[in-house]
Amino acid sequence: MLTIFSIPKSFKNSHINTIQRNAIQSWLKLRPKCEVILFGNEDGTAKVATELGLWHVPEIEINEFGTPLLNWAFNFTQKIAKNNALVYVNADIILMPDLIKSVQQINKLNNPLFLMGGRRWDLDINKEINFNKVDWEREVRYMIREKGVLHGFSGIDYFVFPKNLPHNLPDFAVGRVGWDNWLIYHIRSLRIPVIDATEAITIVHQSHGFFHSKFGDEKRKRIEGPELVKNIKLAGGFANMGTLREADWILTSQGFKKPPLSRRIFAKLSLFYPWRLILALKRKCQTWLWEK
Repeated sequence: MLTIFSIPKSFKNSHINTIQRNAIQSWLKLRPKCEVILFGNEDGTAKVATELGLWHVPEIEINEFGTPLLNWAFNFTQKIAKNNALVYVNADIILMPDLIKSVQQINKLNNPLFLMGGRRWDLDINKEINFNKVDWEREVRYMIREKGVLHGFSGIDYFVFPKNLPHNLPDFAVGRVGWDNWLIYHIRSLRIPVIDATEAITIVHQSHGFFHSKFGDEKRKRIEGPELVKNIKLAGGFANMGTLREADWILTSQGFKKPPLSRRIFAKLSLFYPWRLILALKRKCQTWLWEK
């Protein structure tokens, strides 16, 4: 039914190893069973793929800093995937069974092309989850209620889309800001529906530091430096970035609904260049404050 693909970090660090294993095992628990493809040749990726019976594609194009490129993974998956519905997801994201139920509702949109994403729940998880337990999902949802924090509209850690989606991604580096926001803007500019599935799909981002990159550390919550600058430049600047706030539809457990009037007005305005410049200035200010 679904082909899930991802580009994991190195499994060498014990915490990254734990959260990536948690994530991947949650994907394998989805029913009907999903095809899972791991890209890249970071330490431990081949071993995990063999152990869990996953499709491993070690070859992937990288930038001058050695970071894998998202467009290569997207293009390759569109060529080799066995299913028509694809899911790109970051390798630290736990997926729940409600993903499958939600994808099954897409046909009700009566549109062959779409892009669906949702906000994540940030949660500190430091141990392996026992996915063989019948009530593993109930335990994770309990942790979300107790300690989870719902992320904002701008950070999107997964996308669901049909195999023939014209994503036209530039050479964005994985794990660096901007690419997901550019993709939302680009798809909306093509008049293809963007769906906010936050109310229907629960995903868990297992919090971690950014010590795996020489441009990140434990304190900052993103990777800085030239790769950030390059991703923003490839996007054409902050003016060409969107968020889930601009979605055309909201998916709930009961089906699709139109966003509130305030969000619809915001979405309409966000495609006009003068308004995009205002939003770009806001994002630049937010970046400046973040760096301070």
